[in-house]
Amino acid sequence: MARPITLFTGQWADLPFDEVCRLASEWGYDGLEIACWGDHFEVDRALAEPDYIDRKREQLAKYNLKVYAISNHLVGQAVCDHPIDERHQGILPADIWGDGDAEGVRQRAAERIKDTARAAAKLGVKTVVGFTGSSIWHTVAMFPPVPPAMIERGYQDFADRWNPILDVFDEVGVRFAHEVHPSEIAYDYWTTRRTLEAIGDRPAFGLNWDPSHFVWQDLDPVNFILEFKDRIYHVDCKDAKVRTGDGRRGRMSSHLPWADLRRGWDFVSTGHGDVPWEDCFRALNAIGYDGPISIEWEDAGMDRLVGAPEALQFVRRLAFDAPTAAFDAAFSRS
Repeated sequence: MARPITLFTGQWADLPFDEVCRLASEWGYDGLEIACWGDHFEVDRALAEPDYIDRKREQLAKYNLKVYAISNHLVGQAVCDHPIDERHQGILPADIWGDGDAEGVRQRAAERIKDTARAAAKLGVKTVVGFTGSSIWHTVAMFPPVPPAMIERGYQDFADRWNPILDVFDEVGVRFAHEVHPSEIAYDYWTTRRTLEAIGDRPAFGLNWDPSHFVWQDLDPVNFILEFKDRIYHVDCKDAKVRTGDGRRGRMSSHLPWADLRRGWDFVSTGHGDVPWEDCFRALNAIGYDGPISIEWEDAGMDRLVGAPEALQFVRRLAFDAPTAAFDAAFSRS
């Protein structure tokens, strides 16, 4: 399949885009999954400035890189979230935050995600990766007791806010790949099923498969690929290490910061955690996934200049193609 291996630039947005391109090229990446923050890809400028897209293409070509997806996780988070608070102010562009009125933030975020689809189409990219937010994530502990109608309203709220966004994705021929992730409307197997049902399984909405969010929830990332084979629109490679079992460290991680060894789990660089990577790549082969494999460095205990090139070599070794013939084909005389 010769799937391209890309670097997700989200954790590198403190660096100029040109510098990230240089590093990725020197390490041997085929391309980028470009984040819509920092100076990496600015949606408003992409639509307003006639030469913005051309300049981005020139930067990529200079380093022999291609772009296969863009990411707008941070703005997407605000489309459905409740509450909207200082956490969002810290990650949103100033014009999306505005005066901080919650419903205004949600509506401006929705419009920016529509514009992200339009900008992606201008760039020639067919996939936007991101988050949806959720108005019901705060009920996950199910206490105080949560009336079923409240959960139903949460999925209806998602559908009401995202269907108009997906209409624009359909208009411009771009797909949205939602990253299944705690704090989103779809965060595990059953919530993913319910999310897809809420929007009538429309093809504009698919999934970004990132197994790091599955292993610490005791979900099987391999079966997830097989179950949702027609919805895997993009792949992010990130790992997670579970360290529970001592009677102190739990799955909820006690509000402790990343890399604090009192946590029950942590994100770690690809290949350093508990994701069964070889089985995962075999499953991607089985469903015929031929899109990019994007490496997301997110490890508070490892320098990114070590993690990013090491992860590339790890993935290149394991993301082998499926054979063109069965191994026992040579046994047959027919």
